[in-house]
Amino acid sequence: MADRKKLERPSAPEQLRLAAMGLEAEWTLMVDDAQTRPEDLFGSPRDFIRGELMHRQGTSYHLPTGGAVYFDTGVIEVATPVFEIERGCAARAGRSLWEAIEFIRGELDAWDARHRRRTRLVGFSAHYNVSFELPPGEPANGRTIGKLARLLTYILPAPVMLLATNRRSTGVGVRPRGDRIEITSDFTPSPALMIATATLIVGIVREVMAWPTYALSELARHGIPVIDGFQPMPHTSRKGWLARFNCYPDNPFTCDVDAPMWRTQGHGELSLRAIAGRTVRHFWRPIGRVADPFTFRLIGSVVRGRRPSLLDLEDRPAEYEDVGKLCAWDARSATARLDRSRYERVVLRAVSGQQLRRNGQRLRPVGMSGWSAIVFQREDRGREVIAIDDLVDHLDGWER
Repeated sequence: MADRKKLERPSAPEQLRLAAMGLEAEWTLMVDDAQTRPEDLFGSPRDFIRGELMHRQGTSYHLPTGGAVYFDTGVIEVATPVFEIERGCAARAGRSLWEAIEFIRGELDAWDARHRRRTRLVGFSAHYNVSFELPPGEPANGRTIGKLARLLTYILPAPVMLLATNRRSTGVGVRPRGDRIEITSDFTPSPALMIATATLIVGIVREVMAWPTYALSELARHGIPVIDGFQPMPHTSRKGWLARFNCYPDNPFTCDVDAPMWRTQGHGELSLRAIAGRTVRHFWRPIGRVADPFTFRLIGSVVRGRRPSLLDLEDRPAEYEDVGKLCAWDARSATARLDRSRYERVVLRAVSGQQLRRNGQRLRPVGMSGWSAIVFQREDRGREVIAIDDLVDHLDGWER
């Protein structure tokens, strides 16, 4: 038998050629109204999900929707595949995430019926990931992902609070993760508001990434309002920064969002909505470049107060308590009708197990290498790792 190592091809590059983004979400699991660690009840997602699933790593598995599901220290977590940054990318990522929620909820319903139990998914957190790279041909000049994360902690919290958080939220975080920036916040039980949050984050992060310096002095130069006395704290998980409620003179999550109670540096006293509005207006064009039309209008409506923010409500809405039932994806929505991105189509082909004919050989997808490459098994039983960038050109034939 030939040595397996001789049959292996070199791994594909880990970094994608195109700027990309993706979403993650976490939920706590309630079983008969008692919080339960999913790893204690199930062991792995295969214990409640029926049918064949492509293994990812450890106890994580790829879903037919293209994402991946796994257990992470007491929560169920889903991660979408990567989406190239273009107009509508956040809507496509949001659709993928909520399709995964719909799938998992359906599998839990079947498990409930078999075991005469009742499970609920309770919204916990959401992570918005944006790839990091400096503009081509420009020197770094001290610009690092760590400095970018700190700078964004002064820019993003107010608009993210307005779009994504509720009265019981405690903070908005920014974490540098190697080749990507990750913004952490509460899970949002509205697909439209989650997509709006992701769109805003992608637009702002990619624009600030191109600034000539990541010094905090850039805030005043660009006219970004900063609340007097605000100082971010180290993130409570991993490296990064957190705009926690006690980093402010008062709790922004429980205040009247329209009360001009915040003294700002160089902008007088403003309400939280006004701070968010000025920030959004400054980044309106870069947000528009990545927004689908429906989401672009929604962001403007919430910031202007024409559509309610979750912070306009008296308390955290009940939809958090039963994700997938009290809040769910609407396949008839405007964002649902967007076409699939090229990266998403590659991943969907791979997780379906559909063979690819390439260079005269039949290749069977058997796994993924991170989110940047597909692992195939060749006819000689050897394995080949191909970057998803290189598979985009084969999509038409693969999908046929």
